[in-house]
Amino acid sequence: MPEKTEGPQKEEDPGPIPEAGLIGKWIDRGGLLFAAGIVISMLVLLNEVLLRYLFNAPTIWAHETTIFLCGAAFIYGGLYCTARNRHIRVVLIYDALPASVRRVFDIVISLICALASGTFAWAAWLMVQRAAFRPDGSFRLERSGSAWDPVFPGTIKVFLLIILSVMAVQFLVLAFNYARGRK
Repeated sequence: MPEKTEGPQKEEDPGPIPEAGLIGKWIDRGGLLFAAGIVISMLVLLNEVLLRYLFNAPTIWAHETTIFLCGAAFIYGGLYCTARNRHIRVVLIYDALPASVRRVFDIVISLICALASGTFAWAAWLMVQRAAFRPDGSFRLERSGSAWDPVFPGTIKVFLLIILSVMAVQFLVLAFNYARGRK
C-alpha cells in the first residue's frame, strides 16, 4: 500500500526544456528579474494609492513606471515561454501523431517561428530607428512627453528588438536540437 504524505505536495519546477540549450537556461534565469519587476510594480501602485488617497499627494512617475515594468515583463514572457515550451498551441492533431512525425513538426514549427520572430525583429528595428536615433544619426531615446518625461517608450522598443532577436535565435537552437534528436 502506498505511503500517504501529509501536507501539500511540492511540484518541482521543470525549468527550460533540454532542447533549448544553454540559451534556454539563461533565459530561464532571467525570468526571476522580470517576475521581481511585477512585484515592484505592485509596490509602486500600492505606494501611489496610499500617497494619493491618504495624503492627497500623488506622484507623477507611478503610472508610467508600472506600465514600463509590466510591459517589459510581458515582452520577456514570450521568450520565457519559448525556452520552457509553455506557449499556447492547438494539440488536437499534434498529440495524435507518432513521435517521429512529431519531431518533424517540432523542427518545422521552430523554423517557422524563427522566421516569424526574425521578421518581427526587423519590424522592431524599423521602430527603433525612429525611437532611438535622431535624423542626424545621433542616439537619443524617445521620451513619453508627460510631466515626468522618462525614456520608457524608446527603452521598451529597444528591449522588444533585443527580445525578438534572441527569440529568433532560441527557435533556431530548438530546430537544430530537434533535428539532431538531442535532449
